[in-house]
Amino acid sequence: MQYSIGVEYALHCLVYLIDNKEDSSIGIKELSTFQGISETYLSKIFSKLSKSGIVTSVPGVKGGYKLAKSPEEISFWDVIEAVEGPKPIFQCKNIKDNGYLYRENICSSGTSSCTINLVMLSAEEKMRDFLRSKTLSWLNEELESVLPNHTREETRKYFSKSSL
Repeated sequence: MQYSIGVEYALHCLVYLIDNKEDSSIGIKELSTFQGISETYLSKIFSKLSKSGIVTSVPGVKGGYKLAKSPEEISFWDVIEAVEGPKPIFQCKNIKDNGYLYRENICSSGTSSCTINLVMLSAEEKMRDFLRSKTLSWLNEELESVLPNHTREETRKYFSKSSL
């Protein structure tokens, strides 16, 4: 199981939007330049975040994006689902029905569920619950405690300058 790098870019960029003033936005160009990634690629990610209601697009010359909800309301899982889509990680193909015993009608499939699928779905649900418990607000607090103050301050200055 692996999430695309788009999830990582989304989470990093959303952190920059947390400190942004409510009446201003940050442009894709500034975000992509700061992250050192393609503006086109980041635009696609933000389009997905916008469709999911995580960010709102602000039109115009000074336009860009801002958070559509408070950081407390946006979980890691919300971001993952927005970028990756809602499909389950494990996708059971019911291969048990192709097994020798089922083909020879020695064992009837009946209504029994595949135990492997049930375990995988349960594990996936536990992971989703954990990711739902981690919000942008939590991430911001963590970054405050692990990043040097000057790093956070320089980041804030960069984006406050670019949104003027």
